Amino acid sequence: MSSQEEILSDGRFSCVARDPRFWEMPEKERKVKIDKRFRAMFHDKKFKLRYTVDKRGRPVNFSSTENLRKFYALSESDSDLSESEERTEKEKKEKKKKKPKGKAETDS
Repeated sequence: MSSQEEILSDGRFSCVARDPRFWEMPEKERKVKIDKRFRAMFHDKKFKLRYTVDKRGRPVNFSSTENLRKFYALSESDSDLSESEERTEKEKKEKKKKKPKGKAETDS
C-alpha cells in the first residue's frame, strides 16, 4: 500500500489535504452540546438499554448510555452554572449551620 504522503502528493488527490470538508473534526466539536434540561438522560433508567447482541448477531456487553456519553456533552456554560448553583446552595447551608440558635435572623 502507498503511504499517506504519496497519495497526497498525487495531483488527483492533492486538493483533499486543503479542503476543509475532509479535515478531521476537532475533539471539542465532535460531541453535540446539550443544556442542563437534558442531563437526566445520562443516568435515567428510561434512556438505558442493554444490548446482548450486535447488529450482526455477535454477543456484546453494551448499553445505550455509553453511546449517549460518546455523542453528547453538557454545554460548558450550563455545567458551570449548575456548579455555581451547587456552590451557592452549599454556602447557604453552611451559613445557616453557623448561625447561633438564639440569634436566628430571617433572610429576605
